[in-house]
Amino acid sequence: MATEQFQISAEQAEAYEDRFVPALFRQWVEPVLEAAELGPGSRVLDVACGTGVVARAASEQVSPGGRVTGVDLNPAMLAVAERVAPGIEWREGDVASLPFDADAFDVVTCQAAIFFFPDPAGALREMGRVTRSGGRVVVQSFAALSSQPAYGPWVELVARHAGPDAVRLLGTYWSEGDPDAMRARCADAGLRVIAVHEHVRPAYFPNIETMVLTEVNATPLRDRLDQAHLERILAESRDVLGEFVRDGRLVVPLAGFVLAAEPV
Repeated sequence: MATEQFQISAEQAEAYEDRFVPALFRQWVEPVLEAAELGPGSRVLDVACGTGVVARAASEQVSPGGRVTGVDLNPAMLAVAERVAPGIEWREGDVASLPFDADAFDVVTCQAAIFFFPDPAGALREMGRVTRSGGRVVVQSFAALSSQPAYGPWVELVARHAGPDAVRLLGTYWSEGDPDAMRARCADAGLRVIAVHEHVRPAYFPNIETMVLTEVNATPLRDRLDQAHLERILAESRDVLGEFVRDGRLVVPLAGFVLAAEPV
């Protein structure tokens, strides 16, 4: 999966909500909130909330009496979140310095974003700072590329045509995929890991071509591949990904984990 730009347009934010949330991110909401163990009255912060898929589901679980806040660096994402769920508090803010007091929340969640942060340990430390003693920090990340049954072979295929730099360009989503390394980051951030749960969840694409073009066009590979190389990648992708087509739709298994920790 491609590196996501941190500042995006309103059109991109709407596309994220319409396409990527149902295709990918909605499938990880349940395991995140299971690890969070929310209940009525819980105060929840969703960090790097995007258009708010986790926050929206969390708001249903904390009623009555609870409160959910979503924070994100992207105003365009927050504008979509506000349109979809105006009853939730949406705040612009950087995970490097969250705009909240210490101990302000019972639970802090972070779904599919830890690999975007320049300083993951610092981000975890900030999440722990705003979590009360005995509360929880819940982080979801995707497993390493070597553990991805579909994306692993596909990225190898792209690299054969686009060069080894393609692995880096397509590698952001997998860069924090080692649960042991995440445990170490938590320890550095003053968090004690309670549990790590591994999961495999589907990602949905209308077809193989849509998946390939989505991934390539979201990276500098778009400008590095001529049409001939792109056509070869598309042709070979049908062989690599064909086993994951179900009733004409591409259903890609994504391996990942959800980590729950508490402030020390």
